[in-house]
Amino acid sequence: MNERTSVDMWFDPICPWAWITSRWLLEVEQVRDVQVRFRVMSLSVLNEGRELPEPYQEAMRTGWGPVRVCIAVQQRYGSAAVSALYTALGTRIHLGKEQVGPQLFAAALTDAGLDPQLAEAAEDSGLDTALRESHEEGMRPVGTEVGTPVIHAPGPEGRKVAFFGPVVTPAPKGEAAGRLWDGVLLVAGTPGFFELKRTRDLDPIFE
Repeated sequence: MNERTSVDMWFDPICPWAWITSRWLLEVEQVRDVQVRFRVMSLSVLNEGRELPEPYQEAMRTGWGPVRVCIAVQQRYGSAAVSALYTALGTRIHLGKEQVGPQLFAAALTDAGLDPQLAEAAEDSGLDTALRESHEEGMRPVGTEVGTPVIHAPGPEGRKVAFFGPVVTPAPKGEAAGRLWDGVLLVAGTPGFFELKRTRDLDPIFE
């Protein structure tokens, strides 16, 4: 049996594009020898001090809660629990269109089989040091001009590659997911390759 390749994806639960990418990676796990670990970054941290439209500022204020809850789960239960919580949060936020707040956090924790009292972590700024450390670990190799998703993976000759994206909708399924993974690794592992982009003409499609 082949040893599975460890891949890390940094996410913020409120980002719809990261959610779709995460569902794609779970498909990749089924068709490639890949094991995904979900790690926490924060759009609220990333956008500190930036001039933003008021609606986006409000989203960034709200965004502290879910990432703090994820860090609290990471500290108590470990990475597998973060994956379960992310699925529960994303299902409620992006598919269910539920309001981000204490009730959603408690319900998502319950869905994931975790202590719903950890919803109180949303107001615990004492978790921000660990949050910033996780955020920095994910963003350092890719810079601050991108957001989430960020992926770290082994590249050619054992070198680690790190990149923003892919931004895709809807999430490819089955072997199509595997082919996209192969292509992403190919371009990300090419020395000096930085960007491949086109204008988005679709809103996020959740399937």
